[in-house]
Amino acid sequence: MSQRLLHGLYAITDPDLIASDRLVATITLAIRGGARLIQYRNKSSDAGQRQQEAASLASVCRQYAVLFIVNDDVELAAAVAADGVHLGRDDPQIAVARHRLGPRAIIGVSCYNQLARGRAAATAGADYLAFGRFHPSKTKPAAVSADLDVLRAARAEFSQPLVAIGGITPENGNQLIEAGADMLAVIHGVFGQNDPEAAARRYAELFENPAQDL
Repeated sequence: MSQRLLHGLYAITDPDLIASDRLVATITLAIRGGARLIQYRNKSSDAGQRQQEAASLASVCRQYAVLFIVNDDVELAAAVAADGVHLGRDDPQIAVARHRLGPRAIIGVSCYNQLARGRAAATAGADYLAFGRFHPSKTKPAAVSADLDVLRAARAEFSQPLVAIGGITPENGNQLIEAGADMLAVIHGVFGQNDPEAAARRYAELFENPAQDL
């Protein structure tokens, strides 16, 4: 997978913000606004619903030629032919995901505020590394905090694309891009807004004019 595709707004779904019957329409709006990657994140125990929703989103993402990533669940990613999977601390190992999904799959890893975790993930073959939270997060208010120095150090050390996550807004996104983020991962900033398309566009514009003061 070309690293050029791992760039821009990385929009992450949240079932508390998007009703199931509005999921496809809402994600379509975010894509039209400029989201370059979509991650399906749903911790529900309803496996049938999760597979149906993930399959629908995979289809939409293929239609618009954006990348579709499944959070945590390697088997679900395989079942819907997702472009890849995002793994956290308690998820399957990179080698397991690579074996199941194949050499072309995108495997992203949460590194929190730990450069050592980034090193281990990079060595194991991760395709991108995610750091954060950089600002207070509504989705994970208790998540560990990361600062810009961690992101700058990661940029200096790693060749993999970097994701910044956690409380990111159009107003604070530029500093993260300037510190080395290739992607901004956003939940509430897009899907907690009245107009997801317009909200997504504000983030997408940061990558067109990264030095612009907002």
